[in-house]
Amino acid sequence: MEKNFIIAGFGGQGVLLAGEVLANAFMLDNKNVTWYPSYGAEMRGGTVNCEIVMNDSEDVSSVNKNETDFVIALNQASFDRFLPKIKKGGWMIANSTLVEKLQQRNDIHYFFAPMTKMADELGNAKMTNILSLGILAHISKLTGIETLEKALDVVIPAHRKNLLPMNIKALKIGYEYDLSPANV
Repeated sequence: MEKNFIIAGFGGQGVLLAGEVLANAFMLDNKNVTWYPSYGAEMRGGTVNCEIVMNDSEDVSSVNKNETDFVIALNQASFDRFLPKIKKGGWMIANSTLVEKLQQRNDIHYFFAPMTKMADELGNAKMTNILSLGILAHISKLTGIETLEKALDVVIPAHRKNLLPMNIKALKIGYEYDLSPANV
């Protein structure tokens, strides 16, 4: 079964790191993965996104598809840009701290969470990206929290290992966030 993901936001939100963690989690789950980063020349503050394609079989296809199963939008521009690419029945997971709660399509699922606010309350707004992966894992059921924790350990460089406990905490906060209909 192939599933497609887009994680998008602005430079400095850790979009590419989140994509790399997700791709590594799928590999740890013995899935085949393609990961593709894309960012504007301006980097910090500019548009950044990455696509991840995961498949149980060796036939993992390329990125840049017309449709995707899941989008994580960390800002309004990403929400607006990638909403049309979501497959019927797919998911828009949006950071309601920076994204208006608009449900413009009735053929997909929406989930809004104040991710930046939650990360601020944790003590570091830069944890928004990892918090969003916890939410994605809970919604999609395609990888588990333990696997994402291992992937974080693989991806975070040695000189940043001191941030691993806070990243794991952010991941758990996202995973345990209330999935009730009030947020969907």
